Amino acid sequence: MSTTARFILFQCMIILPFLAGAVLKHRVPEAGSSSRKLIRLNLIFVEPCIALWSIWGLDFGWDVVLLPVSGILIVLAGLAAGRLMMAAMPLDGRSSASFLISSSLANHGFTMGAFLCYLFLGERGLGLAFLFLSYFMLFVFTVIFPYARSVSPDRGEPRGAMWSHLFDLQNMPLFAVLLGLAFKAFGLTRPSIFFPIDALLLLSIALYYFSMGMNFSISNISEFLRENISLSLIKFLVVPLLTAAALALLDIDRQIEAVIRLESFMPAAIYSVVASVLFDLDTKLTTNLFVVNTLVFIFLVLPLLFMFKGYILGL
Repeated sequence: MSTTARFILFQCMIILPFLAGAVLKHRVPEAGSSSRKLIRLNLIFVEPCIALWSIWGLDFGWDVVLLPVSGILIVLAGLAAGRLMMAAMPLDGRSSASFLISSSLANHGFTMGAFLCYLFLGERGLGLAFLFLSYFMLFVFTVIFPYARSVSPDRGEPRGAMWSHLFDLQNMPLFAVLLGLAFKAFGLTRPSIFFPIDALLLLSIALYYFSMGMNFSISNISEFLRENISLSLIKFLVVPLLTAAALALLDIDRQIEAVIRLESFMPAAIYSVVASVLFDLDTKLTTNLFVVNTLVFIFLVLPLLFMFKGYILGL
């Protein structure tokens, strides 16, 4: 498939389901509840199959350890840049915490980063992206949630309840990554059978963005202009430049380097909204940042990534 065709496919799989969800949300009883069920269905049944199959078939060396380490360093770079940007934005406690979390967490997962790695690098890129993403839940539950809890007006939920989310069925993709690595460690060969990975990929993307469309509201989209500009500078300029500078010092596998480059451009993650809701932070600000940052990525940054595909892949 040509680069142009891949770009069109990616845009269609985001925009069309998103618009369908936005149009149909008023016709679906309890749209919010329905969208959560769709996301949970995706996380429990569809995405784990994709993660297990792609990781199980990987051929890699020890340099893949750089992937989750890079993931952690990228989100820490976003966190540090967000702290510096806040000097020009006098936000209150809950709002500042919401902005910092949005600056840190990026959509490295299957709805954006991992799928883009698949389009650019094929199935191996997808497997490497899942390894890159393996840092995510550990970082969320050891850094982001404790921080959000510390500034929450009601101090959040009890610690035991907070950590119980780590073992929720919605984290099946993470368990699938670990299972795929276990199969590799024990020398189990992936069977040579047909696996509908393309169909599952398209289904998963469509479910995610249809659900997002069902929760979207255009009101207040321009209310936080200063915060949105600041976050866009962090996600699409500061973090990618720092990542490129670090990669220039390393001599690693080209595809691993390409995955790290691609992931460094990713917009804010939906878990920034989850953290705000869970710990009663500034949900209005966080939701606005997430939506606008994602739109900036789709319509401005994504076309540039396809234009400079050769540089990203090291060609």
